[in-house]
Amino acid sequence: MSRVTILDKTFDISIPEAEILKQVKRVAEQINKDMNGKNPLFLAVLNGSFVFAADLFRFITIPSEISFVKLASYEGTVSTGKIKEVIGLNEDISGRDVIIVEDIVDTGSTMKRMLETLGTRNPRSLHICTLLLKPGKLSVPLNVEYVAMEIPNDFIVGYGLDYDQQGRNLRDIYTLVQE
Repeated sequence: MSRVTILDKTFDISIPEAEILKQVKRVAEQINKDMNGKNPLFLAVLNGSFVFAADLFRFITIPSEISFVKLASYEGTVSTGKIKEVIGLNEDISGRDVIIVEDIVDTGSTMKRMLETLGTRNPRSLHICTLLLKPGKLSVPLNVEYVAMEIPNDFIVGYGLDYDQQGRNLRDIYTLVQE
C-alpha cells in the first residue's frame, strides 16, 4: 500500500519496512559493540516504541534485559511535555547501564525530563536510542547516541506510531499528505 487513509487523514508511504529493519539492525550492531560486557537494561517507552523495541531487541546479541514503562505526560491528544510519572519501572536501575528505547524524539522535552527522573535512581549510565529523530524540532540539548533515522518535521504513522491510536500496526512508515 503506497497510500492509506486513517480516520480522516491520508498518508503516503515514506519509509518502507525493509529500510526500517536495515537501520534498526545497524543501531543494534552499534549497541552490541558499545555495550559488550555490560548487560544493559533496555527501557522501552510505551506505547509507540513497542514494535521498534521488539525488532531492536531481536538484533541484540549481548547479554541484556528489557522492560517497559509508560510516561504520563499527555492531556487528551496533546503532549504537555511534562512527565507526571514513569509508570511501571519496577527494576532497580542503580548501578545499571540503561538504554531508553523511544519511537520518536522531536522537541526532546519529554526525554530530557525522563533522563532527569531516571537519573535520581543512580544508574551507572543513561543512553537514548530512538527509531526516529526530528533534528529540526529539537529544542533542548540531548545526546541521542543511537538514532535509526532522522526525519523532517512531518506527521507520521506506522511501525508503532499512531494517529489517534490508529495505524500502529502498519509495517511501513507513512507521512501525512498535505491536502
